[in-house]
Amino acid sequence: MCSKLNNRLINVSLGPPNLALLALLACLLGFNLSAYAQDKKEDIHYKNNDAATSTWPKVKNMWDNFQIQGFASQAFIATSDNDVFGNTDQGGSFGFTEVGLNALFRPLPRLQLSGQMLSRRAGEGGTAGEPRLDFGFLDYRLFSHETHQFGIRVGRLKNPFGFYNDTRDVAFTRPSILLPQSIYFDRTRNLGLSGDSVQLYGETSHPTIGNFSVQFGVWRPLVKDRETEYAIFAHSPEGKLTPETSIIGRGIYESHDSRLRLAISGIWLNVDYKPGINDRFTPGAFSFSPLYLSAQYNAERWSLTAEYALRRLDFKNFGDPRFDEQANNTTGESFYFQGVYRFNHKWEALLRYDVYYADRNDRDGSEFVQWRQDRGFGSAPAHSRFAKDITVGLRWNITPQIMARLEYHHVNGTGWLSGLDNTPGSTVKEWDLFAAQLSFRF
Repeated sequence: MCSKLNNRLINVSLGPPNLALLALLACLLGFNLSAYAQDKKEDIHYKNNDAATSTWPKVKNMWDNFQIQGFASQAFIATSDNDVFGNTDQGGSFGFTEVGLNALFRPLPRLQLSGQMLSRRAGEGGTAGEPRLDFGFLDYRLFSHETHQFGIRVGRLKNPFGFYNDTRDVAFTRPSILLPQSIYFDRTRNLGLSGDSVQLYGETSHPTIGNFSVQFGVWRPLVKDRETEYAIFAHSPEGKLTPETSIIGRGIYESHDSRLRLAISGIWLNVDYKPGINDRFTPGAFSFSPLYLSAQYNAERWSLTAEYALRRLDFKNFGDPRFDEQANNTTGESFYFQGVYRFNHKWEALLRYDVYYADRNDRDGSEFVQWRQDRGFGSAPAHSRFAKDITVGLRWNITPQIMARLEYHHVNGTGWLSGLDNTPGSTVKEWDLFAAQLSFRF
C-alpha cells in the first residue's frame, strides 16, 4: 500500500494540503509498523538456541543500527499584504507543508550512512510537493578517542553555517515557524540548505575550557531551480546557472554545561552563467561570500540567541549595468536578537527582532532607486532593499511527538520576500503575518 501511495505522491501533494499530510502520515506510520512487525517475524524465524553455530546474531546486531525517523508539518499563513508561501493576503493559505523521511545506518562502528527525502510545498518556490533528496552522505570517522574525533563526509551534505541550518527541515528543531529570514532565507532555501560536498570535521573537548567542533568542506552548490534564478536575476533567465567549486566552513565552541555557545561560519559560493539563445546577458560569474557570527546563552528557563552576517555579492561580465555596476561589490548586512522563555516542559514563548539590509551603505534603499532612475530602468520600491521584522511566538508541546505553534510578525520592508510569489513593484512596505502550525514526528 505504501509503495502505491509513493507512486501517487506528486499528484496527491498538489491537492488540498490536509489530504497530502494525512496520506503521507499514513504511509510513514504504516512503514514504521510494518518494519516493527517484520523485526518480530525475523526474531521468530532466526531463533537458534545454539549460538555457537549460528550467524544470525551478527546480522541482527548490524540491522539494530538501522534507524528510520519521519516528520510532517502543516501550516496556515495569513498576511495583511504581500504573499508568503502562497496566496496568503486574501484570507490566508494552507500552502506551507513539509513531510520528510530520513534514515541512518551504521554497518561499522566508524561508518555511518544517512539520508533524507523531503516533500515540501511553500508557494511557487516549494517544488509543488515533489519528493527530493535533501541530503544523503557517507560519514567515516578516521580517528576516534574519548575526547577527540576526526572524520570525513562525502555526498549531498547540509551546509554548516549558523546555529539552525543543519536542522532547519524539522519543525521541532526550529525556534519558530519561520526562521530569521535575514540569515536563513527561505527564498533561496535549496541553495542554502545543502550541496554536493566533501567535508572534513573534527571535535575535541578540553577538561576546563569546553568543547570545540570544526567543519570544513569543498562543495558544488545546487543552483538549478527557479527560486535561485529569481533571487539572482528577479526573473527566469534565458541561460543556465552552473555551479563552480565553492568553500564552506564553521567552528563552534560550547561550554561543558551547554550554557554558552559561540560560532563563526563562512561561505565562498561561486556560480557561472551560460547564456541562452538571443540572451541579453553575456557569460558571467556570480559569487556570494557571507560571514556569520553566532552567540547563544542558555539558562534553565530561558535562552538568548543572536546572529550577525555580512554578505558580499560580486557580479562579473554579465553585460548589464544592473549587475556589473549596481549589484557588483555590494555588501549586505543582517542580524537578529531572539529570546525564548520556557514556562514548563510543554509551553514556551519567543520574542525576536530581525533586520535585513541588501546594502549596508544604502539602508533605506534611496540610492538604489535613484541609480535605476538615472539610467532609465524605471522606478523600484525602496522597501524591497530592507526588512525589519518583530516576531512574537508561542509553542505548545502537546506530546513528545506532536507540537503546535502560533506566530505573529509585524514587518517593515519586503527585502526577503520571494520574487516568485510577489511582483516587486506591487508590494506593500508595512505588513503583518500570522501563522499557525501543527507538527508530528516519530
